[in-house]
Amino acid sequence: MSDQSREDELAIRSLLERYCEGVNQRDAAVWGSTWAEDAVWELPHLGMDGLKGRDTIVGAWLEAMKMFPFVNMMAMPGMISVEQDRATMRSYTDEVAVTSDGTELRPRGQYDDELIKVAGHWQFSRRTFKVLHGE
Repeated sequence: MSDQSREDELAIRSLLERYCEGVNQRDAAVWGSTWAEDAVWELPHLGMDGLKGRDTIVGAWLEAMKMFPFVNMMAMPGMISVEQDRATMRSYTDEVAVTSDGTELRPRGQYDDELIKVAGHWQFSRRTFKVLHGE
């Protein structure tokens, strides 16, 4: 593995960590910074074929977060593949969320991601989530 490949993989892992940090701190600026301007977020388990554009994605996330007074998200990559300024990643999530009525949810999920490098920084260009267990 070349030094550049190692640097890219580390930067992509850092992107995934920043995504979780944004969720856990409820910080829309941090979370939103992980998305490319024209990104697509697919949530088929919710019947969403794809939210398009960073502003739309962040707006939908802010609305969804209103339903959960507590959320903790952990994620780890299972596979990262880099080719120049594009990459793919599969990552696994372990979440705990509490709804407004006190219901606790513990979904385990998988993201299949496409990433692009913009001005030297990796961003998600497409994230597709599926629930593996729980909800």
